[in-house]
Amino acid sequence: MAASLASGEVARRDGVAEVGTGAGAGTEEEEDRWVRLLPELVAEVVRRVEASGRERWPARRDLVSCASVCRRWREAAATVVRPLPESGKITFPASLKQPGPKDFPIQCFIKRNKNNSMFFLYLGLRNNLTVATDKGKFLMAAKRFRRGAHIEYIISLDADVLSQGNKAYVGKLRSDFWGTNFKIYDSQPPYDGAKVSSTRSIRRFGSRRISPQVSSGNFDVGQVSYKYNLLKSRGPRRMFCTMECPSVQETWENSLKVKSLRRTGTTVLRNKAPRWHEHLQCWCLNFHGRVTVASVKNFQLVATPDPGHPDSIGDEETVLLQFGKVDSDIFTMDYRQPLSAFQAFAICLSSFGTKLACE
Repeated sequence: MAASLASGEVARRDGVAEVGTGAGAGTEEEEDRWVRLLPELVAEVVRRVEASGRERWPARRDLVSCASVCRRWREAAATVVRPLPESGKITFPASLKQPGPKDFPIQCFIKRNKNNSMFFLYLGLRNNLTVATDKGKFLMAAKRFRRGAHIEYIISLDADVLSQGNKAYVGKLRSDFWGTNFKIYDSQPPYDGAKVSSTRSIRRFGSRRISPQVSSGNFDVGQVSYKYNLLKSRGPRRMFCTMECPSVQETWENSLKVKSLRRTGTTVLRNKAPRWHEHLQCWCLNFHGRVTVASVKNFQLVATPDPGHPDSIGDEETVLLQFGKVDSDIFTMDYRQPLSAFQAFAICLSSFGTKLACE
């Protein structure tokens, strides 16, 4: 089964993966020896590891190992390893809740298992378009559950344990009765003062701490809506999203110390309108080779002006999230700022399943 961002026995402290090897991990004397190292020396060791060509996984596992030694090493790693918006690299689990880079997308892919209603998100490891042969780096998993008239997708850092009561839980997606409106819930507050959702099916629980000093719960961070197609006109699904996106200004160090979480406002997204191709007799979008199979699930999202803020500005050209089919059960997912990997994954999960009223 897929492994988490850090292999072995995993605990999360200060947003960094802490890895152990079991009962024989080492004696207290060995741990003290590492703890007693001067902070400057520790920082230099981590800096050299970061500079030694470990740009991609699996080589970046060495940085996770450094951060797993003790608190002093974690703090050094937090200082040396830049956050995802700056570096464009996913290293620690906290990166999954940080916005992607601004100038280029993070290329991921999703594998679906229809037999057990499971979905697995991987970071692409190859700079090419052959997704089918890319083993990828496992990031998150989701499982679809039916709760009465509703559908829920539980999202977890652990592919083997998917429940809201588990420490690996990071959030969920919940549909309405028709499967056309979805709410995205984060296990941790998106900003100071955010209130826990009070729906009947939600309760407080412990989560594997991406930011350990904030309270856990289910916080409403976004909605995804699919427009009804009552006239059954030809064309792809029409999507509309409103998201509470993470702050780009939050540095990696601040996310560890949790000084404050500022509200950045709502980001409004809609699907980019495709063009009808007369020769192919189908609706087309330019996915730049990342999507190879025609599907009603395929989409690209762009920023649109917020109706509640007349001075807001949209961008019809920059694709912030694109999702599309490349094989029977493999889909690409490319996202960038202001969306996080968690939010992008939740939006893409909403596309699975039949929506008769929208097609």
